[in-house]
Amino acid sequence: MTGKIIKGIAGFYYVHDGKSRLYECKAKGVFRNKKIKPLVGDDVEFSVLDEEELTGNIDRILPRKNALVRPAAANVDQAMVVFSITHPAPNLNLLDRFLVMMERQQVPVVICFNKVDLCGGDLMEQYGRIYRQAGYEVEFISTIDKRGLDRIRERLQGKTTVLAGPSGVGKSSLTNELHPDAAMETGDISRKIERGKHTTRHSQLFHIGEDTFMMDTPGFSSMYVEDLEAGDLKDYF
Repeated sequence: MTGKIIKGIAGFYYVHDGKSRLYECKAKGVFRNKKIKPLVGDDVEFSVLDEEELTGNIDRILPRKNALVRPAAANVDQAMVVFSITHPAPNLNLLDRFLVMMERQQVPVVICFNKVDLCGGDLMEQYGRIYRQAGYEVEFISTIDKRGLDRIRERLQGKTTVLAGPSGVGKSSLTNELHPDAAMETGDISRKIERGKHTTRHSQLFHIGEDTFMMDTPGFSSMYVEDLEAGDLKDYF
């Protein structure tokens, strides 16, 4: 059988069959011997050990379209980087670092500013102008008044999308809006430092429609772009 790894925890990999079943699988020792680690998003061939208990073994990892390092994921069609437009104000240096990282891995990016219910139109015009002129798609949403969510659903259709961004900007709230069964824990903003608690503790794909998967990833408050020479930076802007 073939399927897609949607979650990996403590040596177990959960493989969705593309329909409605989820199998708990272990990877064969040959992967460990070859130092190959299955990734969330991998398309795999697997053998069913027990149809009633929904257990199996991963026999083969099919060729990857791509493989991201952070977040660790394979076969990603696009990344949607989520920042709050206010409360807290977006860290544009951190956003630019993420954009460089995705450019290096040739993954298209949609920039999504959340919490527009807390700001006026001037901020949306300002940030939209900056990043659209740089060639990026930009969306403005609110998970409170549901503004812009239909456009996000259209962008996800038929693709595997990684949601990424700092903690506390509403990634898990967005996941819950788009896929209520995700039941992700959503954390409160720390008022003292206006930095969110890290509420997503593992990377997981959610099957939200035919050939449509979405991944919410652990939040980050810093990002180091590795193995990039200063002279090469201009190639990613």
